[in-house]
Amino acid sequence: MSDKDNNKMTIIATKGTFDWAFPPFIIASTGVAMDKEVTIFFTFYGLNLLLKDTSKLKVSPVANPGMPMKMPFGPKWLQKIDFGPKIPNILWNIPGTEALVTWLMKKTMAKHGVAKIEELRSMCQEFDVKFIACEMTVELFGFDKEDFIDGVEFAGAAMYFDEASSGDHHLYM
Repeated sequence: MSDKDNNKMTIIATKGTFDWAFPPFIIASTGVAMDKEVTIFFTFYGLNLLLKDTSKLKVSPVANPGMPMKMPFGPKWLQKIDFGPKIPNILWNIPGTEALVTWLMKKTMAKHGVAKIEELRSMCQEFDVKFIACEMTVELFGFDKEDFIDGVEFAGAAMYFDEASSGDHHLYM
């Protein structure tokens, strides 16, 4: 394997919730900063991350036991409590909890200076991260190519495998 191949990294993005939007873009931008040639293949729900309008993305707290839930405001003692493991899954089904958790996550991210999804996505594009949307999934879910941001390539899984075959770093998210 040549040095050029060792500099190639591919990521498969399959999840399309607000919280799962960040890992592929953060890892991709970090890879580029480390002089990697990075491609992200977006399939199934991961396609949501390429939509022009990401305002509908929500955090899905149901069956997400690893999700810490700390208050981004209030007294310090309150901010230190991790409510996530204390809340039974059945309560996450109450109408409005996804919106509440998403709002709290956005507040926490803003408090810690985390870039917004659109900013991370744009940064990746500026750094020449290649975005490939799974053409079969685009058709399956009834999307139009106009629904997606500019600069997205549309191809099947075979193109991803061609892309991935010449590198040695592959991540599935």
